[in-house]
Amino acid sequence: MEEHKMKRSILKLFCRVSLRFLLLCLFLLCFIYVCKVRLDTKRCDVRAVDPEYAKRAKAYAKRVAESECRPDFARTSMQRLFKDRYSANLTVFTSKNHRNKSGYKYKPPFGFHSYMEQLEAILDMMPEDDLPKPFESKSCKRCVVIGSGGILRGLEMGRIVDQFDIIIRLNNAPVTGYTQDVGNKTTIRMTYPEGAPVSKEEYLHSSLFVTVLFKSADFVWLQSVLKNETLSTWNRLFFWKSVAEQIPLKATQFRILNPLIVKETALDILQYPHPFYKWIGWEKNIPTIGVTAVVLATHLCDEVSLVGFGYDLSQPDIALHYYDTRCMNTMNMQPMHDITKETELLQRLVTAGVVTDLSGGIHCEFRDQHPVET
Repeated sequence: MEEHKMKRSILKLFCRVSLRFLLLCLFLLCFIYVCKVRLDTKRCDVRAVDPEYAKRAKAYAKRVAESECRPDFARTSMQRLFKDRYSANLTVFTSKNHRNKSGYKYKPPFGFHSYMEQLEAILDMMPEDDLPKPFESKSCKRCVVIGSGGILRGLEMGRIVDQFDIIIRLNNAPVTGYTQDVGNKTTIRMTYPEGAPVSKEEYLHSSLFVTVLFKSADFVWLQSVLKNETLSTWNRLFFWKSVAEQIPLKATQFRILNPLIVKETALDILQYPHPFYKWIGWEKNIPTIGVTAVVLATHLCDEVSLVGFGYDLSQPDIALHYYDTRCMNTMNMQPMHDITKETELLQRLVTAGVVTDLSGGIHCEFRDQHPVET
């Protein structure tokens, strides 16, 4: 009897301690959430665009868009700059030929280690794994990667951006309502599940949806999207924000980013430490979708331009994005990306002439030049 009472007492004590621990965890999560919401709800004033700056930017971008395309320029320039840290023959999309590839020794987003079975099931539902033929057949292709930076607002770059052969947009950056600044064409929408646009207006029948897979739940999400099924309540718990339930595109328009592009960006070019996963989240060795898209573009196109790039952390009260009024200091709270190191890489690419910065947020080539009449 005494032994039975002792066991009950120990069990009650265990339950009490466990309950307190859970309540503490819940309190901490609520506290973090409230802090994040307060930060996110702070709004910064949208600053007026210097008309002379906008004029110079458009003149410079027009010269770049209308100049003669140089075949294989981006790849050869990257090879010259990074030598054996850049693989010129790397394919950008995952294909069925990649099954059992020995190079996938890392887990997502750097590889598919231990996820090959899930990958095969998804690839069986995706009939195509390359650029559509009209783009692939072009002898010299120009890419423009459109960042989401507040610098884009008011530059009226839309018509010039639409002149490029391949237009890459990132995450949920909207086109609708902002075409004057960002154009209305999309060749590739590159994102991860939480970043996918919810609005059906952002999906064009002629564009590709390129998914970057970070975790196990991302495979489940992509499979449910391809099957046009509803994601279970349980699986939704593994995303840090609501994800798009449906994507109004055909299976032929879906691609999976080759994780070796992420690996090359992070471990080889940026030279981040090899993957080290903390108890919650990652170390700061995950590249942003933006800088990953720039590296992807050097593999995909002969020439690469950027527009809307440039996080200026020294100005915390300027607008972060062209489509909202969130402040720049929001980036100081993110735990995954090394923005300073990425900016240094982009500055190196622009100053070395590997890519061109059309809006001048990374390195401005046109500030002191006489604008060309437009």
